[in-house]
Amino acid sequence: MRRIPARYRSMVVALAVLVIFALIPFAGWHIPWILPGPEDILNSTGTLAPLAVCFLFAGVAIGYDLVFGYTGLLSLGTALFFAIGAYVFTITVTDWHWPFFPAVAVAFAVAVVVAVLSGAVALRVSGIAFAMVTLAFAQAFYFAIETNPHGLTGGESGLSLNDAGLPSIVQGAVSNTRNLYWIALGFVAVAACIVWTVTSSETGHLIVAIRENERRIEVLGIRPYWYKLLSVVISSVIAAGGGIVYVLLIGTVLPGTVASTSVTIAILIMVVLGGPGTRWGALIGAMVYEYLQQYLNKVSAEPTFTSLPAVLRVPLSQPEFLLGILFIAFVVFVPGGFTGLYYRHKAKSLQAASGDVTRRTIGSLVKRTPPDR
Repeated sequence: MRRIPARYRSMVVALAVLVIFALIPFAGWHIPWILPGPEDILNSTGTLAPLAVCFLFAGVAIGYDLVFGYTGLLSLGTALFFAIGAYVFTITVTDWHWPFFPAVAVAFAVAVVVAVLSGAVALRVSGIAFAMVTLAFAQAFYFAIETNPHGLTGGESGLSLNDAGLPSIVQGAVSNTRNLYWIALGFVAVAACIVWTVTSSETGHLIVAIRENERRIEVLGIRPYWYKLLSVVISSVIAAGGGIVYVLLIGTVLPGTVASTSVTIAILIMVVLGGPGTRWGALIGAMVYEYLQQYLNKVSAEPTFTSLPAVLRVPLSQPEFLLGILFIAFVVFVPGGFTGLYYRHKAKSLQAASGDVTRRTIGSLVKRTPPDR
């Protein structure tokens, strides 16, 4: 049987994983203690909804990894574009009564314009200064929507999506969980295809080269500025798409849940957990992070926790605290995240295999060498 070429192997694995997740809504298996929802049925609403949120943030993390992992830019403005997608889509659909596709198009258009303008300014500096400029843009937008300009954003109370005019396939966050689950799965698949296509192209190779040695690229007569701006724009558009899917899944938008700095920090943690600048790292890190967050919320709500001593009950009832400990442990003991751990294990296996080959070769040569007389 012929082996699959290495360049197609990742594609085959990705398609297999996509098909498996796409079939989950048809599997009514009872799986206790593992599922993140309140019910232990695999295709229940309580399980599909948390999994859809995992897919949503996995797609956003993949887009962020293009900027952070591949281009080497520490951006703290991802929440800005996530919130743009969520708010612009909600306002156009609920207040202006626009159809679904024009509302999506406008949300993406606004994200592109803001990404080009803010990126053009932020990329005039580098390092920590770049991170601070992107954070300033995100914070400015956060305070802008909190002030509720012209009554558009709802202030601290946020907005609720009126989906009466939307296609039936995306209506009803509770009654239509299966379709929204597939939409979230499709979003992460599209985000992965975009980022993997870019990083596999000549442009992607230049982006990685800029991360490794920007001065050398400049010496070759290539201006890194435009490639970094392209990376920022693509990542921002994917984040805006995540904001749209978020509104469809949750049904409401609040400044604290879509526009705060904690959103960006959470996405950064997802990428670091999985391993930045790798094909599967951001996807795995986001899925594990969000899954653990959903699962720990379920565990902390267990009534049996009330009988535990306070020294155990208090920390175990705080999922963010447990996730913080997990993140610190990973940074200290597993540098490079999940994919870093995999590649180190693979390198050790190859080193051991090459050592065995070397020993066998030397042994065969020794056997063939005639004794001295």
